[in-house]
Amino acid sequence: MSRIWAGTDCGKAYHHCLVLDAEGDTVLSRRVANDEPELLELIGDVLDIADDDRVTWAMDMTGGEPALLIELLIAHGQELVYIPGIAVNRATDSYRGAGKTDARAKVIADQARMRRDLQPIRPGDETAMELRLLTERRSDLVEDRTRTLNRLKALLSSMFPALERALDMGRVGTLVLLTGYQSPATIRRAGTRRLTTWLRNRRVYRPEVLAATAVEAAERQYTAVAGETAIAKMVHTLAREVIAVNEKIAETDKLIEGRFREHELADVITSLPGIGAILGAELLAATGGSLDAFPTPDRLAAFAGVAPAPRDSGQVSGNLHRPKRYHRRVQRVFYQSALVSIRCDPNSRRFYDRKRAEGKRHVQAVLALARRRVNVLWALIRDRRCYSITPPIAHAT
Repeated sequence: MSRIWAGTDCGKAYHHCLVLDAEGDTVLSRRVANDEPELLELIGDVLDIADDDRVTWAMDMTGGEPALLIELLIAHGQELVYIPGIAVNRATDSYRGAGKTDARAKVIADQARMRRDLQPIRPGDETAMELRLLTERRSDLVEDRTRTLNRLKALLSSMFPALERALDMGRVGTLVLLTGYQSPATIRRAGTRRLTTWLRNRRVYRPEVLAATAVEAAERQYTAVAGETAIAKMVHTLAREVIAVNEKIAETDKLIEGRFREHELADVITSLPGIGAILGAELLAATGGSLDAFPTPDRLAAFAGVAPAPRDSGQVSGNLHRPKRYHRRVQRVFYQSALVSIRCDPNSRRFYDRKRAEGKRHVQAVLALARRRVNVLWALIRDRRCYSITPPIAHAT
């Protein structure tokens, strides 16, 4: 059976689809609106051209703008493959043509025609889709908090550097303090006793220690900088913004954990030491809720970027380096969980210590542990069983 390839350059309002036959000749090129009737018409026309031939649809996005098209193709039982955008950009230079959308669609279709290493796009379950949205929302909130905290630290350092050095800006108690007191003069006037009472009424942890630290820092600066009043107001505003973002993150975490616990693999994933609800949710969101796309643990390790990639040349072999193409959020799942497991899992600790004894640096040892944990988690999900510190005993038959 022959085959045709349909490459799609996806956009917000329109997609451009270009179809190639087995010889690489263009048999259809069309710009369609991102609406269901137009997309259904496109699918019908491509299937008419294919007749009984096999159709492979290729695109450089797996969600967002082409989400409707992907759902329609899956509903029609079509084969979809994903080609990374960076691969399309690099391949574009070797093709002729100045048109933006049609030329890119042709590159996508031709790359899908020639390559055999492209990942298929599979339908994710409903829980995985919701977790993807929730984890992306959480990531945005964390980035907002980091940006606001950096701005807060910079402003406070320009007005009251002693306090910025003495306190941890990421702690809730520090943020509460900054909503009421910002400058050295106001903290000195309040004094340790009054400041402690004020913090205790707002349920700050260990208010006497925080108050004493703030007053001690205030005693080190009696000079008011230019613009202190305006800076103090901005510090107050930013502190409240960080508190509000922290509340939103906490609410999102509850939603993520509640939805994650409903998934059939939740208990299996969290049984591996170091993986909690948030990291487990990120893993499910990135893999579509299953490991169907990863027939071996090696494929999953390559996807996560914890498997070394070969860089052999000429007579040089065995030259390995860290991969450049991988899913960074999945790598974060395995790397962060490996760090945690070193403290709470004796098996992970022994493996880490052995790698350190072999002369590997800390990061190298953690990555090696993360690679080993990919094998363990892949096997646990395959067998649908939870992790145990001691391996199960095989009974003789």
